[in-house]
Amino acid sequence: MAAMPGTILLVDDDPHIRQLLVFAFGKAGLQTIEAGDGEDALAQVERHGPDLVILDINMPRMDGLEVCRRLRATSDVPIFFLSSRDDEIDRVLGIELGGDDYVVKPFSPREVVARAMAILRRTGARGGSAAAPAETAAILRHGLLSLDPESWTAQWHGREVSLTVTEFTILRTLLAGPTRIFSRDQIIDRLRGPGFALTDRTIDSHVRNLRRKFAEAGGCDLVETRAGIGYRLGACSGAATPG
Repeated sequence: MAAMPGTILLVDDDPHIRQLLVFAFGKAGLQTIEAGDGEDALAQVERHGPDLVILDINMPRMDGLEVCRRLRATSDVPIFFLSSRDDEIDRVLGIELGGDDYVVKPFSPREVVARAMAILRRTGARGGSAAAPAETAAILRHGLLSLDPESWTAQWHGREVSLTVTEFTILRTLLAGPTRIFSRDQIIDRLRGPGFALTDRTIDSHVRNLRRKFAEAGGCDLVETRAGIGYRLGACSGAATPG
């Protein structure tokens, strides 16, 4: 559990960009902490346990991709990349490393806040309305797969599989309609709502990550690809899929 609910770690070597985001998140009622380089970012995560890390890719000494690699070795904290390079390879690599979203500089601070809030809502970091009683979400099961929406945990045959926020949300979307084929656009709409800057390539990257993680736990039939259409939940029986 994060030490300070609704806390955002802003990591960028440009203090002007950090100031813009501190102001924008402050107006939205969210606390922020700052780091000017990758090493400081890792220390701040260890010290404060933020709910979300907004991470610049292009930094000296240790770039954002390396920070993401190191964080993913020990943490599932959501990561939102800032990219100063309009280069799809950087963004796709960031997603494959376990990032949850990205935006390209120059960006609108309001857009960054809106997309960060969407991630926080999915993780339940801000908890929802204090006046409303908490609802206990039922555990979702299909074959050897089980998802607990309340604790955001996934298991394969009783073994926990560590997922990022976006990976969990994709899997929950597929599990909600286990016989249904979801197009990439439909999955994007479930993740962000229409109009956000995810692409087919990033959805494919997240699905590859899901398959790899579950294959390591013995789940080789997690997701089926339907060529030209999209994705469907697999049998989740543990049997190897052909091809």
